[in-house]
Amino acid sequence: MINNRVNLIAVTAALAFNVSSSWGQDSTVLENTPAYQAAGDHADHSSPAKRTPREARRTKKITLAPAKTSGEQETMPDMDHGAMDHDSMPAMEKGGMSGTAPDSGKTGDMSNMNHDSGGMNHGAMPMQGGSAPPDARDPHAHSDGYDFGPIPRPRMGDEDKFGSLLIDQFERVVARDNSFTFYNLQARFGRDYDRAVLKAEGNTDGGKFRDAHTELLWGHAVAPFWDTQLGARYDSGTGPDRRWLAFGVQGLAPYWFNVEATAYAGEQGRSMLRFATEYELLLTQKMILQPRVEANLYGMRDIERALGSGLSDLAVGLRLRYEIRREFAPYVGVEWASKFGGTADYARNAGQKTAEARAVAGVRFWF
Repeated sequence: MINNRVNLIAVTAALAFNVSSSWGQDSTVLENTPAYQAAGDHADHSSPAKRTPREARRTKKITLAPAKTSGEQETMPDMDHGAMDHDSMPAMEKGGMSGTAPDSGKTGDMSNMNHDSGGMNHGAMPMQGGSAPPDARDPHAHSDGYDFGPIPRPRMGDEDKFGSLLIDQFERVVARDNSFTFYNLQARFGRDYDRAVLKAEGNTDGGKFRDAHTELLWGHAVAPFWDTQLGARYDSGTGPDRRWLAFGVQGLAPYWFNVEATAYAGEQGRSMLRFATEYELLLTQKMILQPRVEANLYGMRDIERALGSGLSDLAVGLRLRYEIRREFAPYVGVEWASKFGGTADYARNAGQKTAEARAVAGVRFWF
């Protein structure tokens, strides 16, 4: 029993000694924390006599500097901030910046910079376009006064003049009761954008013109495949001659339809509209099937020429040609022609048919 008590006392003493040693070390570490130092600042350390040797020893600890916050800046020892005169710096105003450039004496103004909206005021900036200023550089100044000399001036492609003649239809038309020769041609001469255009069509029988229409037009290109045409038309043949002012368009419609549409204004309030379209279907590289439709309408009747108002006549044809060369192609075909309205009445009164089927044979050529 006695031995057990002695052992218990020895163990208790050893534990007490270890705890006191650990407390002394931990207290030194604790004193180095900012919280412990803040608490110690309130203690009375003014008199060294009041400190115990252990407290005096603790005052010689290393103090850790507090970390800098994000708003603080470190002061460089060699820079004297007090010597900087901020009043001498260019002023920055709201909505703009202004200042004086060194050694220039000119004041720069950036008042067009819109700081309130966070962007640049593009409305105040000059835009490109318009006519050149009077003091613009001469575009030929780089030639140093030299010209082409004896060499002719180069010509652009659209400055050259071209001419062509197309006889689209030159054929013999055979019907049950009559036959005649029909022609339809178009000639052009000029540049790419402006040219003179001659159109003529009509028919002859027994060496005499039964009906003839001739147009002289000025054509102007308004699109890659379209021309506007302005000019005059002259009708001759059966009955008195008629003169017209003409305005129309001619070109290649989508899906490769050739289209002609022309309006006419004549004497005594007469008016007329002509429409023609055709399509070329390539069966082979040399054999081509060409359907064609042509119609004429009049604004008022013309008794002397046996023409009624409204739709006067309509012709629908189908021609098959073989191009021996691109410039020369014979053809055969059929055509159906009919007269309507007052024009049909005049034909019946004259003992003529108002509708008939025709066989045609002819040649198409151009150069």
